[in-house]
Amino acid sequence: MTMRQRFYGLAAEALDEHPHVAMVFAEIGVGEMPKHPRMFNVGIREQLMIGVAAGLALEGYRPVVHSYTPFVVERPYEQIKLDLGHQDVGAVLVSTGASYDSAYSGRTHQAPEDVAVISALPGWTVHVPGHPDELETLFTRALANDDRVYIRMSDESNHAPVRGDGLVVLREGSDAAPLVVAVGPTLGPTLAATAELDATVAYLATVRPFDAEGLRAAFRGTDVVLVEPYLVGTSSAEVSRALSDRPHRLLALGVPNAEFRHYGEAAEHRAAHGLDAAGIRASLDRFESGADPRRRL
Repeated sequence: MTMRQRFYGLAAEALDEHPHVAMVFAEIGVGEMPKHPRMFNVGIREQLMIGVAAGLALEGYRPVVHSYTPFVVERPYEQIKLDLGHQDVGAVLVSTGASYDSAYSGRTHQAPEDVAVISALPGWTVHVPGHPDELETLFTRALANDDRVYIRMSDESNHAPVRGDGLVVLREGSDAAPLVVAVGPTLGPTLAATAELDATVAYLATVRPFDAEGLRAAFRGTDVVLVEPYLVGTSSAEVSRALSDRPHRLLALGVPNAEFRHYGEAAEHRAAHGLDAAGIRASLDRFESGADPRRRL
């Protein structure tokens, strides 16, 4: 079961079990949901989708907004900033498509900059689950609060869920080993890329607020490698801020800030961006040998 399939089931259950929960969709996913008095479909009007969600929040509901990534974050960005943020009301935004899952639909359905854009606004919690079980945990937790939460779903999934909050260390290296931090669904290829290396591998599913204390506790050497499934360098400033009093080098891997004018499958995009196991391993080798200073952000 994909994250998206799990979400639709959880959303339907939430409507039945929680009288304060309301769903606001813009066509995408409506066919997967039951008819319900608190299930609102505004059509292909994403700005209105956020406005309706804000109005529901002002009336005491917990609105859940859902569509493809660019339609949740980019198109209604002003409404997110003003209708939710400026009015200081909460909502749960749940996107599907991630950076390039829907590459076959073209650039209109790609938004690798989404986490960076949301992070530019104050007061947001951002979750990037790497497994459907993690999605369930994070979504259920979000429904129980009234804050502003963004959950980024992906068709890509790790082999198994990771239990625990914040930065979770999964593999211990030596004191001199680099700390490799994998975010969400990048964990699988990161573990494969580091299988034969002396490296400490850690995992993050919640990137805002960033777990600075967890990073400091796991960091023992001089090198940090950040592997994110969206715009490269999105959390680089968070890492540098957390380690501002410690000498360190940072290698940031992610989707490059470039116009990638190709269709194809998600796996092909992942490989083209160097986010498959081979690409991550090649970047690690260059970084440790000092052969690629352009990657040091």
